[in-house]
Amino acid sequence: MSDLRATYRLQLGGDFGFAAARELVPYLADLGVSHLYLPPSFQAREGSTHGYDVVDPGSISNELGGEDEFLELVAVAREAGLGIVLDIVPNHMATDEKNRYWSDPELRRKFFDLDEKTGRHRRFFDIDHLAGVRQEDPEVFAETHKLALRLVNEGIVDGLRIDHPDGLADPAGYLQRLRDGGAEHVWVEKILDPGEPLRDWAIDGTVGYEFLNDVAALFVDPAGEAPLTDLWVEVSGDDRRFGELAFEAKLEQARTAFAPEVERLLREAPERVAGLERALASFPVYRTYVEPWSGKVADEDRHAVAEAGLPASLASKLLLEVPGWEAFITRFQQTTPPVMAKGVEDTAFYRYARLLALNDVGGDPGRFSVSVRDFHRGNAERAERFPNNLLVTQTHDTKRSGDVRARIGTLASMPEEYAAHVRTWLSVCRSLTSGGAPTPVEQLFIFQTLLGAWPISEDRLHGYLEKAMREAKQHTTWVDVNEEHEGAVQSFARALLTHRDFLRTFLPFQEQVAAAGEQSALGQLALKLTVPGVPDIYQGDELLCLSLVDPDNRRAVDWDERRAALASAAPPAKLQVIRTLLALRKRLPEAFAGAYAAVEAGEDVVAFTRGEDQVFVAVRLRGQGELPRPEGEWAAELELDGLLVLSRR
Repeated sequence: MSDLRATYRLQLGGDFGFAAARELVPYLADLGVSHLYLPPSFQAREGSTHGYDVVDPGSISNELGGEDEFLELVAVAREAGLGIVLDIVPNHMATDEKNRYWSDPELRRKFFDLDEKTGRHRRFFDIDHLAGVRQEDPEVFAETHKLALRLVNEGIVDGLRIDHPDGLADPAGYLQRLRDGGAEHVWVEKILDPGEPLRDWAIDGTVGYEFLNDVAALFVDPAGEAPLTDLWVEVSGDDRRFGELAFEAKLEQARTAFAPEVERLLREAPERVAGLERALASFPVYRTYVEPWSGKVADEDRHAVAEAGLPASLASKLLLEVPGWEAFITRFQQTTPPVMAKGVEDTAFYRYARLLALNDVGGDPGRFSVSVRDFHRGNAERAERFPNNLLVTQTHDTKRSGDVRARIGTLASMPEEYAAHVRTWLSVCRSLTSGGAPTPVEQLFIFQTLLGAWPISEDRLHGYLEKAMREAKQHTTWVDVNEEHEGAVQSFARALLTHRDFLRTFLPFQEQVAAAGEQSALGQLALKLTVPGVPDIYQGDELLCLSLVDPDNRRAVDWDERRAALASAAPPAKLQVIRTLLALRKRLPEAFAGAYAAVEAGEDVVAFTRGEDQVFVAVRLRGQGELPRPEGEWAAELELDGLLVLSRR
């Protein structure tokens, strides 16, 4: 995959299809990316807004423009020097009458993972209209990947991004079949727990959530942990660690949303299994990868099972020490990922508000910050094992954009001032509450959201809070809506936008947070563009982007504004950083494909060189100290407050 410099992720749907994307190619080429990164583009359900509900993996989406428009987009991209990375969805398809694999009973039994006794299918998470596909069957794999592999082998698509491989019975085998079928460059949407190593699969790496969380926590001042923890306990009345809250939320999900999956596991078990829900909720990682068909049990699997603290009788069965449990093990490993995702990301993250910058996909809010040393260690490991791993600060799945996350993260550098403001706001806004709603925790959640996403419209705030409340599942849910509670919270939030006593102290403090957040965001962006890996830019994120969770982050992008900014003599700092560093990556590809060496600069600065001392990067994490400069003859590529990039003359 030549000149893999940077990817640019587009979201397609509605009026923005292949033809509209084609119009952006000149702009993206001028920006300096090397590859256009497309969302799922195979035929999805009618009215799909995202493409993950595929009904025909053998044809290009008609709604997006069909195969002719797709090929025209590729041709225009090639002419401009851009490659193509395509997102595909192997784990599930939509249970739709237009899906011939589902509507035909015989094909349904062949292609989908059904329980023979009940006829229920394995679901994608808790979504009933998305059924799990049996990719472990070679014939199913071959049929559902004809188009994807043809696009790769004909040179139309350069690489594939694989959605949710953890749902598959055999992720490693699936990825090897892709490689054997001609897919040389593959990235997986694999969520790694902090510190969890990526397995040695036939891939270029992950889509980059581990980097997102590491770089965000790198800029979080560790000195803020104690005061922000004290504030959280004061407001919430809950002194439990995040891990305890996460376990509680996972257990709730195992006992409710995933009760059908638990029942299926119990039917798969050769004998009675007590405490199965607790076992599913206990895992510290998304899943293990024990292979019943080969007898393989990796050390990482043994460690995860041990850390889960399971009863010895169950642990021995999950580690292949007791024969006859092979089918159970496979299904168990396919069930822990959705329990983790729905319990942590879609529940606990909306309940725990110590510092919302840490509550993002693949993150552990219990880990308050990352040291410079650990950040360097992660970069060095990536350079050695997966140098083409993608690096992100925002995706379509993140809870907040990089800019919002950076703003909220700076609260750790001003914890006493922030805490004093929170206490003031809780007091002056008490009259806006009704019947105990919003709760103090919900108010804290709202205050941080406003500090990160200000200015925000009433409609956007309303939509976000509706999702946040229902995902928290404490006072209202998607299934059982508590209109009275939701109405009181929405009324409170709406009133804040014009409440004089609140705004008198909020606005000056928010300006301070925004200014600090901009510097933090630029630093994180510069690191994304210079550390080992391949930077990915989410659509529109080259200018200030204050998006919240989906669907807020799928809003239409003002492309004319971005074209004008790129063409201007003095583009905004964020765009300047992207354009300058992508140009540097293009000019010195060997440096960014080469060595990574940490430079000692204390705990408030991260500094390193790329290549054989070809590029020097220094980024201030906090404080106002001078950035280090290396000896010798260097040219300044980028020099902003707190940010320095030099190249060897």
